Amino acid sequence: MKLANALAERAYLNAHLSELRSRLEHNARYQEGETTAEDPYALLADMDQTLNKLEQLIAKINLVNSTTVKDGKTLTELLAKRDCLSLRLMTLKKFLDIASSKINRYSKTEIPIRSSVSVKDLQKEVDKYSMELRQLDETIQELNWTTEF
Repeated sequence: MKLANALAERAYLNAHLSELRSRLEHNARYQEGETTAEDPYALLADMDQTLNKLEQLIAKINLVNSTTVKDGKTLTELLAKRDCLSLRLMTLKKFLDIASSKINRYSKTEIPIRSSVSVKDLQKEVDKYSMELRQLDETIQELNWTTEF
């Protein structure tokens, strides 16, 4: 099995847990004289079993990520870098959107609003980080599909 398959399994288990939480909430109470649509104890048992599988899978994924190396960096380091690049880009794009928005003045007596940064320079920086993130994501995806689990 490849690492990508294990990641897909982790996503499935997380989605299944989310579904179980919802089903448990819908079967937490019932009206006297009625019954629940599903047995909450069976749902709780399914949750326990799913969580045990997920715990083992996450531990194995983390172990593989920490021992898989590309260009002197572990996959764990590459993932951390990708997460931080994504956060940086999200913040810069939002800031750039605000800094570059036009403020309509209704008369010449209103005080003009100016951008606090060079929008052009900041856009170049955003473009550079975007390209770096795309390349990093390609590297991570390649490792996911080539690394044995």
